Amino acid sequence: MVIFTWLIISLVVLALVAVVFLWSLRRPVKKMATVPPPEVDVEFGAEFIPDFQLPSAAPQISEPDLPRRYGKDRMTLLARDPYWLFAYWEVSATKQEEFSSQYGPEAWQASRPILRVYDVTGIDFAGNNANIYVDIAVNDQVDNWYIEVGEPNRTFCVDLGRVLTTGQFVTLLRSNFAQTPSASLSECCDEEWMWLEGIYQSLLRYQFGLSSPLLIEEISARKGREFIPLGISSPIGISSPEFLSPASEKGV
Repeated sequence: MVIFTWLIISLVVLALVAVVFLWSLRRPVKKMATVPPPEVDVEFGAEFIPDFQLPSAAPQISEPDLPRRYGKDRMTLLARDPYWLFAYWEVSATKQEEFSSQYGPEAWQASRPILRVYDVTGIDFAGNNANIYVDIAVNDQVDNWYIEVGEPNRTFCVDLGRVLTTGQFVTLLRSNFAQTPSASLSECCDEEWMWLEGIYQSLLRYQFGLSSPLLIEEISARKGREFIPLGISSPIGISSPEFLSPASEKGV
């Protein structure tokens, strides 16, 4: 009976403890007051640090295009190589008006443009005395042309003109003279530099150069007069034609 009584008391005590524990869980929890952090006396050096900015993209500067026309009458002829010429030209509106006023308002449209290539080698060209000429048909939309002449070492001139319905050729522009270069080695020999090699060959026994003052003194003493200036570096400075003569070489 006593054991039963203690068992009931123990159960009641446990129940009370459980009720108190559960009741404590239901009570609102006080929020802790938020305490601001203490102010720290720190000196920032922002004023000493420059603002960093990404470099901006360089502005795109558009280069101005060269004008295709300058409003001037001109024609230029160039030699590209021994066999080809290159011509470029410009016909101004004023030139077209002069042509239309002289040959009629419909003459420009009715006529056709022509490049007339003259071979003027060795002559005083007056416009109608060329050695030979060739006509090349072009159109009004072009202002330059490559011309195959196939003749090295010749002089040429080109007219830009128009052929009327009657067959008459009217010159609008005339180019300068242009000479095609030679297609082979030059046959001209430089006499002044040819005989300089002979000087070196006749003086091979000397171990000093032609410009040495010792050599100049010896040659001058042997010739009996001063004819080679100091510092000579070209055959122009040697004025005695006897220096290379067979008689002078025998006397060496």
